[in-house]
Amino acid sequence: MKRRTDRAFTIIELLVVVSIIALLVGILLPAIGKARSQAQLTRSQANMKQLGTAHITYAAEYSDRQWTACNDNLAKYGTRTTCLTNFAAQTGQAHPPIITGYGSGGIWWLVQNVGNLTPYDFPANFGSFRIVQARAISTYLNGRFYDPVYFAPKDTAVMGSVERWFDHPDEYVSSATTGGQKWSSYIMSPAGMFNPDVLSLNRSTNMYFTDPWSLPGGFRSPAYSQATYPDLKTHMIEHHWLQNRKKVCNPNFAGGTYDGCTPYFFNHSLESAPVTLFYDGHIAAGGQRDAIADNHRVAVQNGRPNDGGLWTIHTPNGGTYDDYGTGGYFMAQALDWTSTSYHIFTTDGIKGRDYLAK
Repeated sequence: MKRRTDRAFTIIELLVVVSIIALLVGILLPAIGKARSQAQLTRSQANMKQLGTAHITYAAEYSDRQWTACNDNLAKYGTRTTCLTNFAAQTGQAHPPIITGYGSGGIWWLVQNVGNLTPYDFPANFGSFRIVQARAISTYLNGRFYDPVYFAPKDTAVMGSVERWFDHPDEYVSSATTGGQKWSSYIMSPAGMFNPDVLSLNRSTNMYFTDPWSLPGGFRSPAYSQATYPDLKTHMIEHHWLQNRKKVCNPNFAGGTYDGCTPYFFNHSLESAPVTLFYDGHIAAGGQRDAIADNHRVAVQNGRPNDGGLWTIHTPNGGTYDDYGTGGYFMAQALDWTSTSYHIFTTDGIKGRDYLAK
């Protein structure tokens, strides 16, 4: 009878096994990463669909009007610096603030200033277009300021700063607790929130801009039905560069809203293709390359190659259509030579379009 002997693996056999495992990992990791990226993209699309439904529901209750944070005739009460004081003096009450929700200490609202209340405050480059979490809208969702529906999974800098508040019992967590306001991953189109005449051709100046403070009803929010190209005019968009992203934090911004980081914006790279909700309700991947090409095509067709495209360079922010253009919506902070402010300064506002039909 032969004696049984245990035989160990040889070095060569072990190397073969390790090589096979490494090969399998190398094959599987890209597929896993791609599947994870697709799942995050799908989640962002679902978020935007819910946000769009909330806004449409709001409009259904307010005669097709979009949400607005300021009085339609705000300009009637004075200038940017005097309107709120004059409003209170003439009406006997303060201008309604943007309510964020109930929390410890009662009901909370944002600091009441023109930079928050108007769709886009040109000196501050901010406005209510950033505040998609206002209680007027969140009441149609989960009724919370810090809720996952407002944040894209790929928006890692933002998610890392806000996800700790997702399970907080209050509707709103004060900025003193959170270390400052944490805005949504998504933004509305300020162009679509102004009276369309603000970004239309002014015949007297031959420029595609009229100061809303000089225009009666300049801040009147247009109805959804005023969208002339609902399938081509963007309604909401991912604010940061998330799809095809190569970098996260933008060193061109000093400090950062999200624990020291301010991400690159959607218009800061040619590779950016943000998830986009259009006024007809469909969702698609927007894109810098298409936006730039369509803008130049229309500018040339209009016989105004330097200023007649799908977005206007005539706002106080200025801007150009040139490579490495500055001005516009933080174009000087871009990573590469991308140059556009589509969605933000769409020519003709809600009556305009951000892309051409394909």
